[in-house]
Amino acid sequence: MTTNRIVLITGANKGIGLATATELARAGHTLLLGARDPERGAAAAAGLTAQGLTARAVRLDVTDPASVTAAAALVDAEYGRLDTLVNNAGITRDLGTTPEKLPLDDLRATYETNVFGAVTVINAMLPLLRRSPAALIGNVSSGLGSSSVLADPDTPVGEYAALLGYNTSKAALNAVTLVYARTLRTEGIKVSALEPGHCATDINGHSGPSDVQEGGRRIARQLGAALTAPTGQFFHPEGGTYPW
Repeated sequence: MTTNRIVLITGANKGIGLATATELARAGHTLLLGARDPERGAAAAAGLTAQGLTARAVRLDVTDPASVTAAAALVDAEYGRLDTLVNNAGITRDLGTTPEKLPLDDLRATYETNVFGAVTVINAMLPLLRRSPAALIGNVSSGLGSSSVLADPDTPVGEYAALLGYNTSKAALNAVTLVYARTLRTEGIKVSALEPGHCATDINGHSGPSDVQEGGRRIARQLGAALTAPTGQFFHPEGGTYPW
């Protein structure tokens, strides 16, 4: 992404979201950091502006439709369009729990953020994306949401293949990605799934082999590739694409 773009990232006050925002801001883009907590969002944005980068915090809780609507109104009033939407906010309640022991409330909460939250944000931001000359939606997914990865008896993801809530929510997000890619294709809006790789974050108790900075660099590269690639891709963290 070489020209200045207005970019909104959900869950961007820390972790991979903030790392991605940093990479894109360094490339000259205007970053809107979606955050549930206004103070944490403001602190994250201040950290970027202190580096001479263009960023601001936007209060946005993907599970609260009113806050999503308010965020869209703010972007409309201040910028008039949105070029890139990155649905990064995500949770898991699975670690250390087998599928049959995962409480249904935890499963529902995972879907509320990882699936329904992404849909809520996409729908609210679509009028703004339609004003962009080259709109892009990137849904941060995972190889754990790939049916081919989960179906492989020798899958390299090992015990992580048994995460009921996280894996199935990412598989659902992949289907959401494909449906929007198909329906928005005629409007020139590209929609793809992004994959930062196994990074050490709060969501996994900081157990991943890569750091969030590398995850952010991967997402930034994938967003750049998505602008010129066919819509509906599922990018692999090491290059190329995943089979869905």
